[in-house]
Amino acid sequence: MKNSKLWGIDLGGTKIEGVVLNNSTLEVISRTRIATEAQHGYEHILQRIKLLIDQISDEIKDKPTKVGIGTPGSIDPQSSVLKNSNSTSLNGKPFKTDLEKVLEVPIEMANDANCCALAEYKMGIIPDECPDAKVVFGVIMGTGVGGGIVVDGRLINGLHSIAGEWGHNFLDEEGGECYCGKIGCVERNISGPALQRYYKSISGKELSLKEIHSNYKSGNDPYAKETMERLVDLFGKGISVVVNILDPDAIVLGGGVGNIDLLYSEGKKALDKYIFNVGGSHTKILKPKLGDSAGVFGAALLVK
Repeated sequence: MKNSKLWGIDLGGTKIEGVVLNNSTLEVISRTRIATEAQHGYEHILQRIKLLIDQISDEIKDKPTKVGIGTPGSIDPQSSVLKNSNSTSLNGKPFKTDLEKVLEVPIEMANDANCCALAEYKMGIIPDECPDAKVVFGVIMGTGVGGGIVVDGRLINGLHSIAGEWGHNFLDEEGGECYCGKIGCVERNISGPALQRYYKSISGKELSLKEIHSNYKSGNDPYAKETMERLVDLFGKGISVVVNILDPDAIVLGGGVGNIDLLYSEGKKALDKYIFNVGGSHTKILKPKLGDSAGVFGAALLVK
């Protein structure tokens, strides 16, 4: 039966993940991931996506009639090329058009953060913790920082397809120059790599974010303490701009940085300090329910 299955692809810098969901129950029929191999360039990425689709097709003995795909960056509505991707080989390319030619099926495409927001709204934490939510802001805080807006179950893309892109608002000059060409973006201050850079700049040591967080919890590393306290304050300052403009019912934090528990306690207090509201914020800050499934599930939901 046509559209009895929902096909989704989550394109990341290091991996490409594919899922097939049952259209009625949203149960997983198949889920597979392969390496992106982005170092081999744009055309190679297109072929890797085709390979993944072919592998899933062989496994379930079916082919897609339409595919949803979540991408870093977004398709510019005016020029139809992909922009704002930290996977820079995709920028300036007619990615959606080229991929439709390679796969020979129509594609629905959205920013990966939008896909995460949609999945958590429809299938994840929002139905459990905030079922009456009308406006939800979904955050990605990992290698990069992005966001997606869902209002009454629909993604908001905006005129330039940049709705929710709080990661490239100005936050603090100390973050330095961003790949986007501006100085001090949110992404340059509180992404995973940014936190690691900051820790190294004050300690002289190179640690992973997981190690920095562990050292903070042990209480024996003053540089880890400074790094985490700076994260909390800048998170509150950065997200307060979103709350002042959007006033969402809930914010869902995804990505590796979103695993830091401080953001849900001290980060909430920092938001209270910066928000334009007497008595602080009543916006819920929630951990995602779907984890690393959110992006690929949201991509599949694009074709529902």
